[in-house]
Amino acid sequence: MKAILSDSKLLIKPPQCSVTGSKSESNRLLILQKLFPTLSIENLSESDDTKVLKEALKHLDGTIDIHHAGTAMRFLTAYYATQPNAKVLLTGSQRMQERPIAVLVEALQSLGAEIEYKKNTGCSPLTIRGKKITNKSVTIAANVSSQYISALMLVGASLPNGITIHLEGTITSIPYLTMTLQLMQACGISGTLKGQTITIDPVNRLPEKTIIVESDWSSASYFYSLVALSEETTLTLRHYRRESHQGDAAVATMYRELGVVTDYDPVEQTITLSKKGKVSEAFVFEKDLSRTPDLAQTIAVTCLGLGIACSLTGLHTLKIKETDRLVALKQEITKLGGEVTITDNSLQLEATPSLKKGVAIATYQDHRMAMAFAPLALKIPLTIHDAEVVSKSFPSFWEDFKDLGISVALK
Repeated sequence: MKAILSDSKLLIKPPQCSVTGSKSESNRLLILQKLFPTLSIENLSESDDTKVLKEALKHLDGTIDIHHAGTAMRFLTAYYATQPNAKVLLTGSQRMQERPIAVLVEALQSLGAEIEYKKNTGCSPLTIRGKKITNKSVTIAANVSSQYISALMLVGASLPNGITIHLEGTITSIPYLTMTLQLMQACGISGTLKGQTITIDPVNRLPEKTIIVESDWSSASYFYSLVALSEETTLTLRHYRRESHQGDAAVATMYRELGVVTDYDPVEQTITLSKKGKVSEAFVFEKDLSRTPDLAQTIAVTCLGLGIACSLTGLHTLKIKETDRLVALKQEITKLGGEVTITDNSLQLEATPSLKKGVAIATYQDHRMAMAFAPLALKIPLTIHDAEVVSKSFPSFWEDFKDLGISVALK
């Protein structure tokens, strides 16, 4: 299936959109709920990744196929390894079987977990035989995916002696670790993140509590891009808080530099995005995204559409996502007439005065590629292949765009 988007002015009613609950929060809370059944969750994400994880948690044996869900792979590896009755083959799509997981596996093995590689060393599929883990101290590299560390944190409170995680090297995406800790604390679990050490205290049972998942700030970024690329727009998104657990809430601050102002309504829990002025063509957007790498694609495409240059760093984790996102960005932006230079850690985009029309954007089985490029429909006619890939994190994405007055045809 492909989406064909025609350039269109954004219609203002003013519209309101409900973005699905945060996938990051939902997946963390599902693990905690399984470990501590007294927890209840509202506004759970409707994403494919969350559905896959929720289904997998119903089983403790057999083959568990999580398809493209990277978060599920990391979190379930730690979960099954610490469940004494578990005996599973944890696998996923071909791309998932190419994505590294050795850092997490080795950390769990050092705690006493029984995990074996079924095919290639360092990657899934994994054969996991769960057992009671009594060791509490583990050392793990901190300069790779933060999900490895979050996976250990989430199971830590269920271990007899808790867990102490020693982080080696520069910590990557620390807002995601902070999110994990804050969600655990909201559930009633004690823990700390001090310097290079994370400590999670053991707990046998948690009091009954309902946790409401905030809407996803990563998904909100595509609406920020829409507003930035529009002439004059106001748009309201529901279920957002100023004091968010999510690191990608930083998008509100970042997009001020791209002409978008955010107003918060704490009573209604909404944010209203407004276009205020134009960005100078001479402006260069420079940002270290090591704390918010999932915003990189959105920002790069926004800058492309605005005709301005950008210099983005801190992007080393993008190479191990659903695709090598740096390479994918370079290829698709080049199709549109942009000039891009990438390294293993950075992306440099030159100012692009005009874009080529009628370009077909490849998505590489990556939901964020589809959604990041979609706002360019405000500037040029655009075709996006494999449009259904957005279901991974934002199933109603194309419907919401259509409701905003952007023509979308699915074929």
